Amino acid sequence: FNSWDRDSLDTYRKQDGLAMTLADLEHVQRYFRDQEKRDPRETELKVLDTYWSDHCRHTTFETKIESLEIEHGPWKESIHNAWLEYQQVREDLNRQKKPSTLMDLATLAAKEMRSKGELDDLEISEEINACSVKIDVTVDDKKEPWLLMFKNETHNHPTEIEPFGGASTCIGGAIRDPLSGRSYVYQAMRVTGSGDPRAELEDTIPGKLPQKVITRGAARGYSSYGNQIGLATSLVKEIYHPGYQAKRMEVGAVVGAVPQDWVRRESPVPGDIVLLLGGKTGRDGCGGATGSSKAHTEDSLMSCGAEVQKGNAPEERKIQRLFRNPELTKLIKKCNDFGAGGVSVAIGELSDGLTIDLDQVPVKYLGLNGTELAISESQERMAVVVEPQHVSNFILLAKKENLECLKVAEVTGENRLTMTWKGQTLVDLDRTFLDTNGVRSSIDVKILSPQENENPFLRNISGKDRSEQFINNLKELNVASQKGLGEMFDASIGKGTVFMPYGGKNQLSESEASAHKLPVLHGETQTCSIMGHGYNPEISSWSPYHGSLYAVVESITRLAAMGGDWQKSRLSFQEYFQRMTSKEIWGQPLAALLGALQIQRQWKAPAIGGKDSMSGSFGDIHVPPTLISFAVCTGEADKLTSSEFQQDGSYLYLLRHTPKEDLTPDSAQLQDNFNYLDQLRSKGNVLSAMSIKEGGVAEVLFKAAVGNGLGVEANLEDWAFNREFGSILFESSKKLEDSRLIFIGRTNGSGTFIINGKSLTRKNALKNWKEPLAKVFHDLKDQKEELLEQIIQEHKAPH
Repeated sequence: FNSWDRDSLDTYRKQDGLAMTLADLEHVQRYFRDQEKRDPRETELKVLDTYWSDHCRHTTFETKIESLEIEHGPWKESIHNAWLEYQQVREDLNRQKKPSTLMDLATLAAKEMRSKGELDDLEISEEINACSVKIDVTVDDKKEPWLLMFKNETHNHPTEIEPFGGASTCIGGAIRDPLSGRSYVYQAMRVTGSGDPRAELEDTIPGKLPQKVITRGAARGYSSYGNQIGLATSLVKEIYHPGYQAKRMEVGAVVGAVPQDWVRRESPVPGDIVLLLGGKTGRDGCGGATGSSKAHTEDSLMSCGAEVQKGNAPEERKIQRLFRNPELTKLIKKCNDFGAGGVSVAIGELSDGLTIDLDQVPVKYLGLNGTELAISESQERMAVVVEPQHVSNFILLAKKENLECLKVAEVTGENRLTMTWKGQTLVDLDRTFLDTNGVRSSIDVKILSPQENENPFLRNISGKDRSEQFINNLKELNVASQKGLGEMFDASIGKGTVFMPYGGKNQLSESEASAHKLPVLHGETQTCSIMGHGYNPEISSWSPYHGSLYAVVESITRLAAMGGDWQKSRLSFQEYFQRMTSKEIWGQPLAALLGALQIQRQWKAPAIGGKDSMSGSFGDIHVPPTLISFAVCTGEADKLTSSEFQQDGSYLYLLRHTPKEDLTPDSAQLQDNFNYLDQLRSKGNVLSAMSIKEGGVAEVLFKAAVGNGLGVEANLEDWAFNREFGSILFESSKKLEDSRLIFIGRTNGSGTFIINGKSLTRKNALKNWKEPLAKVFHDLKDQKEELLEQIIQEHKAPH
């Protein structure tokens, strides 16, 4: 290896399917030739490839930005000012000597707030597997200090290859991150991206599974795992865009919590023991991290199946139960979950000096070699650091939950990671070299200008009059009912769900966000956690800069509409972009993160975590520029507002957001609107509220009404179908007078929609809303009604 020339190295890299770059491999060659003075072992190369993969070490996000060019256009000044703002914050924080990177940009708002003492609720520790904030939980009128943890996770690559397994291990992986922080995970939501699932089989792209097969299989996989483990999933949303044919987007987001005094955060010291807790190891998942870092080809479907992990929800449930025991959690100094990279990363990250005995790793079956043991991503495992005197007690407590627990490694005083197997040393790497994460690349970036003659906030809905437009709007794929999809998930287990996914007596009004009471072990609490999301592919495709601004706005607007403490929102981002192959493509995530930085600073709502996936390409098809914002806050369950209209004769008002001239959000206006809504709510003047979504005011009028079988009488203007993100429609029993309010109409008890004077029956509107996805995800209630009608007709029963 050390004597190979550049061409030979590149040939080996391609033949062995390594994810690292040629420059990385040359870096490895120099290290072994000059420092170790030996050739590398096969396992060492595989471990390095895994450790340095984009999935594990965010190598794309760590690429140095050498220069920025912004294409001339009407938005050049806005984007340029965002870049200057970023550089000014770096200067204020004395970070000029550190390279400008996407990672630096993504994490800068939180660093700035910490420096100003504005982020004192953030938990700071070496364990950074999930976002973690300190909160007070009121239990029987007494306040208790807790840690609230949340995390979003993608499994785009495995779900595209094997939908059921990929999606099931998506939620499993999301759970493991806050679980490794000792929190009990009790709340989940799912946001996915798909091509049109109604497409004909013969239109399937060669080398791909049909979109219907992927989306159905993924839904079954995610719900199967969540339902088995007992996790309430109270918001499920699928976003349809042709770009997601390149690679599906599978995102799970979860919330967990734990009393603060249950958790130790201590650095391992020489002599400490690493225990492997949970499931056994198999070949499933070998190469998953590196596979997730690559774009797909026509061969991926046939060659990448082994990279998909095999989930085991009951095993992870045992770990959840075990970590619900403070006697055990207080023994843990540090913990890491087994995800991408397996033993090499999960254990390898715990300390600078480690000796790992791969012979002690329990296996599912015989025949695994040392390399497979080192990099297998078999799930439902935890790596736990305990002091030597606590090993026996820890193993005994684990055994009571029928969990296997074995000593597999020891912390050493040397700055090296070593692994042995069958008396041989397979890995012996200097930590300093391992932590270089390969060769940092550099790039020149160009941000393209959005099209001047396009306005993605405007929607053109066909129809000869407003009432026909109202019906046609309900048929739009990203407006249509997804209740059949949502019914596949258990939303109520655990007794903490505040609002069902579809509310009202008919369970038809979409919930605004996911809200759950904290899982206290004694007494009663009204303290709840609320999670909302935001992202629109049409705006983001037009301008990733604007797309991220409105993703954050939309996610916080959902919290405000529900009545959560939106002023203390904490964010986590999910970035998903095409393969970075040119400076113009690099401009997409850079523009998105510049917008995200601006809006975080305006709202003092920092992103304290996130996940990036930069491989959404298949030939000449690419995922739309994707930055999903997940916003989390707390609230009081008995003071929250649901989304469905409550009564006949109510007044309906719009708190409308008017974007600035450059189409960016007016944060000052939005915050004033949200404060005003809170004031109205405190006076009992808000019966229900829902934020404006893809289908505009018209969509919300319908969805808020059908939950309780109410109708609406309203006169709609052209803009009622536009993407009015940041605006909130609310119901009041009183007639209100305020310049900030636009009167939209009133509810009626007949269930009739009277749009600009023309009546539409509730039954017809529901039929048109449910029809687009009826054959993809079946509404259980509709199925039962259809079956009953069929039986009646067949038997001609008079009753």
